Amino acid sequence: MMRWSALVLALFAAGCTTVETIQTVPVSDEVRSVEATLPPTKTFGAPRPWPPARSNKNIAEDFVALHFALESGAALPVFTRFETPVTVRLTGSPTASMQRDLTRLLNRLKREAGINIRQIREGQANITIEAVSQEDILRILPNAACFVVPNASSLDEYRRDRRKAKSSWTELRQRERLGIFIPYDVSPQEIRDCLHEELAQALGPLNDLYHLPDSVFNDDNIHTVLTGFDMLILRAAYAPELRTGMSREEVTAVIPGVLSRLNPRGNRLAAQPATETPREWIDAIQKSLGPGPGSPRQMRAARKAASIGQRLGWTDHRRAYPHYLMGRMEQFRNPNEALRQFQIAQQFLKATPGTEVHQAYVTTQTAAFALAQNQGPRVLPELNNAIDVMTRAENASILATLLLLKSEALKQSGQLQQARSVRLDSIGWARYGFGSELVAQSLIESAGQRSSSSTTDG
Repeated sequence: MMRWSALVLALFAAGCTTVETIQTVPVSDEVRSVEATLPPTKTFGAPRPWPPARSNKNIAEDFVALHFALESGAALPVFTRFETPVTVRLTGSPTASMQRDLTRLLNRLKREAGINIRQIREGQANITIEAVSQEDILRILPNAACFVVPNASSLDEYRRDRRKAKSSWTELRQRERLGIFIPYDVSPQEIRDCLHEELAQALGPLNDLYHLPDSVFNDDNIHTVLTGFDMLILRAAYAPELRTGMSREEVTAVIPGVLSRLNPRGNRLAAQPATETPREWIDAIQKSLGPGPGSPRQMRAARKAASIGQRLGWTDHRRAYPHYLMGRMEQFRNPNEALRQFQIAQQFLKATPGTEVHQAYVTTQTAAFALAQNQGPRVLPELNNAIDVMTRAENASILATLLLLKSEALKQSGQLQQARSVRLDSIGWARYGFGSELVAQSLIESAGQRSSSSTTDG
């Protein structure tokens, strides 16, 4: 088929490219031909979200923080939600996978969050999801993959009224009509991730909190689909004890009782000391992110974030995150230093409950180093565990890469037939996680590199 390392590097490069920088290019006949021969695109089975694993006291504080501020830090004066059954309409140019994943998400919201929500085909909806091009989104918000706005049902309407008070979240006093704008020309997983995050924000919290280890309401993008914690937050938001227009103080007084009723398990867990995430750390993390191998400026920002975490005495996933980012930046320049940074990150994560997905991300990196040393048999158990975690987390792009790494580990263990089977599975997940066209192009480029190498060697 192909060398595993070539596709790992190709997929890794794709995975490190933010959705807002991928450019749509014409698909060649060669790519279409290879696409037709690929294993079928894989999809996930029944959702298996992890239940919330923290005290209701902590979750109550998170609920208030999530609902009474924006990501920018701006305060929101009142609690808002939809007070009638919610209708959703999909417009624009949606792909088949977008409709399938929307149906799956709406079923989860009804079943797990208890929200009265349904899709309609015609007429005015409470939430309109418009499938537009990536270019259309970037013209309005250059750093956004997708976004949600109040009081708009089309991108044209938002473009026309974006400077008006109706388009301001801080001016919103009740939710009646919202617009979500998602690109149709990205991978199926990127579309699905946007559906989860933006529809959750359309229905509930508008804020993100870096201290949450188990939520999509966190700018670290570790979780890509709604978690058990997220569904609890949404279920609580639509509890009968709450209503639109309540103040922060009123919600703070009511929400402990709501959570006690909805999540009795959380009453038995001890509360942990709450630690705020300072704006200085958030700014440093945001400066350290970006496409490419990482500039000196990005590295300085990551080091600053690590220093802040150390100064504040953190030992959780926030302490690990800048070390993970530094490892990513160093992996091609200084592999030994990269491995050291990944090991530091993993050390903090293993001591922090609820970070299984974070640990699987790091395993993707550390396993590659082990395989470079022909340590396939040793790393197989770690890879199997990470594969189970990412399957449950429904992250196809990382799952595809982990399966490629497992294929090489099996090869190094002498299990050649199983290695080939796992490699084929990885391509099926890569088609969903990265997009069929990108996978086909990677295969073509890998074949060209292999052919060139053979010619040179000959």
